[in-house]
Amino acid sequence: MPAMDDDDRPKKKIVHEIGQDLALLAVKELQERILVLKEEIARLEAAIASKQASRNVADQFFKK
Repeated sequence: MPAMDDDDRPKKKIVHEIGQDLALLAVKELQERILVLKEEIARLEAAIASKQASRNVADQFFKK
């Protein structure tokens, strides 16, 4: 059975734990984690905006 190339292996999902020790991580790993966290922040902000929009519609409806 031939050895698997690195490209054939499934990539591990980057998991970041708040407060974890960063000393053993390479610069590239830190940059990847920043990207993951920025994407998560954007997702959270979109959820907030959606909920606020729904709330505003409900508030306008019940002010009649």
